[in-house]
Amino acid sequence: MKPVVISVTGAAGNIGYALLPRILNGDVFGADTPVILKLVEIEPAMKALEGVKMELFDCAQGLLHDVVCTSDLEEGFGDADAIFLVGARPRGPGMVRADLLRANGPIFTGQGAAIAKAASKDVKVVVVGNPANTNCLIAQEAAGKHGMGPENFTAMTRLDHNRASAQLAIKAGVTPRQVSNMVIWGNHSPTMVPDTEHATIGCVPAATVIGDEAWLRGDFCKTVSTRGKAIIEARGQSSAKSAAHAAIEHVSDWVRGTPTGSWTSMAIRSDGSYGAPEGIVTSFPVVCSGDGSYSVVTGLECSDWVKEKQAATWAELQSEREAVQDLL
Repeated sequence: MKPVVISVTGAAGNIGYALLPRILNGDVFGADTPVILKLVEIEPAMKALEGVKMELFDCAQGLLHDVVCTSDLEEGFGDADAIFLVGARPRGPGMVRADLLRANGPIFTGQGAAIAKAASKDVKVVVVGNPANTNCLIAQEAAGKHGMGPENFTAMTRLDHNRASAQLAIKAGVTPRQVSNMVIWGNHSPTMVPDTEHATIGCVPAATVIGDEAWLRGDFCKTVSTRGKAIIEARGQSSAKSAAHAAIEHVSDWVRGTPTGSWTSMAIRSDGSYGAPEGIVTSFPVVCSGDGSYSVVTGLECSDWVKEKQAATWAELQSEREAVQDLL
């Protein structure tokens, strides 16, 4: 079988370190599909990246066909079938979100252009590096100037989706696999909207099982939207294993399809669905068909409470878009 080409930026970092063995387990394209890994890093990290390459070969995983290490974007994205844009500048002391947007914007401009020039025309790109939604928008716009459509680029809110599903499961005293059809609306930020109004637990509406609306609209939402900060405070580092796992699930669903009767949360270019402003990258409930396409779930009724929260997160995304307008 012809190998697939999977590119990962920031591959020497913690998320990349957790992500790469999962790719070579076949968790993205399947257990019978060999993989060429193209690992992209900045020059100062190239020595560490060589160490990662050594370990990948030392794992002797059967799907590994080859590993390419590079700091050249077009080489790193050449013929790629899937790309994980993990690398991004982290927030430094005294930086606010707007500073982070300005610092990362040029990175994703360059990456978007290189992807359009070098990758497969059907490439599937997930942006993991934060601020993920607007970084994705910047990459989309840069790629669009070289003829690639925005549908090739998505941002990851699957981690928020998984966190929300886990919190429901803990509260209900069940396993996460019994929770279905959570929705994350909006931005991967504290303004995100973890919407349980369509979720089920063991095929019963989540609100019925939980029986505590105040918790669902209060502590539950706060826990999900600030989970990343809580993990940093607890372990002294940002979440890596759970982020890598979510990225794998995001692309696997995109490639192989969401299970029948359920959906996932994925940040995509808005077409105006549910009243979201067009031209932002926002999380929606999405179904993936298994042929590489995806679509927004239609017909969900949103309460006034959810609509109010949606408006706030969409306003934040519009503000972020305005902050990087010169890069678009």
